[in-house]
This record gives sequence, structure tokens and C-alpha cells, in this order.
Amino acid sequence: MPRQTYLCAVVTFVACLVLMQAGRATPLDLSSISGPAIVKQLMHLATFSDDPNPAVTRLIFTPNDMEARRYVRVLMRDAGLSIREDPMGNIYGRMAGSSSTGAVVTGSHTDAIPLAGAYDGTLGVIGAIAALKALRAAGFRPERPIDTLMFTSEEPTRFGLGCIGSRGMVGALSAKTLDAKVDINGTTFKDASARVGSGGSSHEAILAGTRVPDGAVSAFVELHIEQGPLLEKEGLQLGIVSAIAAPAAFRVSLSGDGGHAGALLMPDRNDAGLAAAEVALAVEEATLAAGAIDAVGTTGYVQLGPNTMNSVPREARLEIDIRDIDAARRDATVEKVLKSIERIAEKRKVRHRVEVINQDPPVTCSQKVTAAATEAAEELGASHKSLVSRAYHDTLFMSQIAPAGMIFIPCRNGWSHRPDEFASAENIEMGVKALALTLAKLAGSAENESHSEL
Repeated sequence: MPRQTYLCAVVTFVACLVLMQAGRATPLDLSSISGPAIVKQLMHLATFSDDPNPAVTRLIFTPNDMEARRYVRVLMRDAGLSIREDPMGNIYGRMAGSSSTGAVVTGSHTDAIPLAGAYDGTLGVIGAIAALKALRAAGFRPERPIDTLMFTSEEPTRFGLGCIGSRGMVGALSAKTLDAKVDINGTTFKDASARVGSGGSSHEAILAGTRVPDGAVSAFVELHIEQGPLLEKEGLQLGIVSAIAAPAAFRVSLSGDGGHAGALLMPDRNDAGLAAAEVALAVEEATLAAGAIDAVGTTGYVQLGPNTMNSVPREARLEIDIRDIDAARRDATVEKVLKSIERIAEKRKVRHRVEVINQDPPVTCSQKVTAAATEAAEELGASHKSLVSRAYHDTLFMSQIAPAGMIFIPCRNGWSHRPDEFASAENIEMGVKALALTLAKLAGSAENESHSEL
């Protein structure tokens, strides 16, 4: 090869290397993310509880919920985020981008069912704030804005409907439905939220002010504890969620005639309590018959009336939850249960009524988001796998308006919704780093906007 030709080839090769390197994002320094520091914040948040440590009970719009909200605002402010709250009480913290394109959003919830733990939902709020604070410290300037979000009322405990905040954001909630939701004291969502300065003059006004405009969100990702045992059993640091199961939830009322436990002979009884027991077993039978590991059925609430030892139950109320990642299979299981209820009611000579609470579709997570999260895990050297979420999350609804996905970290024994829920500082740190890097990939760098779609 002539010397001149050889030199030209070398120069061309070096130039290509330079261009390729210029096209790569500068590695982010995420060393400011500290697992122990995040745990300390989670433990402080856990002190805002109606039950003593280690249990966490924090219903929406209660005094302890308000303290939790104030603390989240403090952390957002400390991270340099601009803060706003919508009429439903969803709290946003924004890291501004160089463009006005749709925001990349991350977040979770801080409300907690009675006698829960310190990590469910809260990790995705506190961890998201820590991730954005670290991106700022690393000098990262996003092309798209990045929002952290604390969702209102993910848990159904107070108003009997889960994910109220995210449903409102995406237009999956009507004023009529919200009108019908009251707590045990008869308080409406409107009245409860108005007491804390988040509400509107009507449920219509609340929903109108909460609805996210079309195109306002470009992607959503939620960090969460797994709430299952797979990651811990396999010794993995991260789970990249491929699909989210959704529940069909319904309430069953059974009515008999009741009577004295001693005087009413067995052949003459139409015992609502025994009918309820058979219904619970029918839920188990129908779910197992689905023949899929992802199909689960639970009778989580049973109430008998008059609920005394020496009375034959004349009333029974059950709340049933059937979940699957396959909508058709789940709905077929529900139909089997409903037919069983009719058969049991006829056999036991009791009257029955079924009320659907919600029947939301399962979701397949976005390939765009899962790819970004997988790349983040690999760049961090974290062991990981793809898995499904069998629990319900706000991501389910955010997927209706934007590509969405989730990142899981292990929790001890897979335990959740109980006081001994636990995730290690090491796994929390890795999860938050993975979240930060995923957000950076989805938002794109303002210094290299041509490479914003990763």
C-alpha cells in the first residue's frame, strides 16, 4: 500500500473513532447516591404513622399523610426541584430540560395500608428524588424535563379504590365514580382533599385540573421493591418488569334469614356464613383451574352479621381479588367464580348480589423503557432478570398515556404489606443508581440532543 494511501486510511480510522466517542454519553458519576442515606430518609418518613414502629399506617389526607407530604416537599426542594401540586394532591418535583418536549416521569406513593412497612411505594418516591439530586450533582443536563411524582392514594384503603391519583391523571376516572367513593365516616374524596388544600369545588373540577395534557409525558418508570421472592431467591440485584398483572375486584353480598344458634335446626338454616366459606373456596378452585402461575385469587375481606357466637349468620360480605397478566384468562376465571356464586346461593338458599369494584386491563411494559433499564443495569454491572409484577402499581395507568416500565429490587423473603418489610441499603443504592441512569437515557442529554432516543 502506498504511504500516502496508508496515512489517509489511518487518519480516517482515527476520525471515525473520535466521532464514535463523541456520540457516546459521558459516563455519569453517581457516587453521590448513598444507600444508607436513603434508608435514613425512609425511616424518617416511616415515623409519620398511625401505628407504632415498625408498623406503618398512613391513610391518604390524614394528619400523618400531611406530615409525609411536607417531608417529601422538603426533600424535593433540597434536590433543587421546582414543586407543584395538582387538585387531586399528586405532588410533582421537576428537573428542567433544555427543550419543552414531554417529560420523563418517575415516582410512586407514600400512603400505606394499616400495619404495613417502610418501603412499599416510598422507595419509588424517596429514591426518585435521590436519583435526580445525583444527576444534578453529576452535572447532567437533560434534554427533556424529568419529573418526580408522589401519587395520591395508590392504596385503596380509605376510599375503596386504588391508584386514584394516577387514574385521575390519565383520564381513567369519572366524577360519578369518585362521587360514590366515601370513607368509613362518609367523607367524600372532595371533602377530604379540600381539608388539606388540594381539592376543588367538585369532583369534576378536581379531575379537570388533574388530567395530564396529551404529549406531556414521554415516558414513565417506577422503582419499587419486588413484593415477591424471586430476586432474593436467585441472588439478583435488579428486576426489569416485562408485564403488570391487574386485578378484577368485586364485592359479594349474601343474605339469609339468620336465627338462634341453638333453636334453629340444621335442615332449616340458610346460613350466609357457610355460603361465604364456599364462595372463598370457589375462588381458590377457579384460580387453580386457570393452570397458570401468574393467575392468583384472594378473598381478602369477609364480614358476617350479626357476627355473634350464638347467632346463625344472616349476612355475609366478601371482597374478592383475581389477578393475572393475561386479561382473557383472568376474565374467564372471574366468570367461573360468578357462576359458582349463583350455584352456591341456590344451594344454600341465600340471596346474593355482586358489585364490581374495578376490572382494569393488565399491561405489557414498553420495550423502550425496559431496554433503557436493561442497558442501565448492564452498565452498572448489576445482576438482573426480566420478570412480571403480580402487584398493582400506578405504572399500570401511566402506561395509558406514555411508554412505561418498572425496576424492582429484592425485598427480604418477598414480604410486603407487613411491618417486617425490608430491603437492604446495598440493593436500594443499586436500584436508585439504575433508576438515575435509566432516566438519563430516556431524557437524553442537552449536550448531545441527537442521541436523546436511547
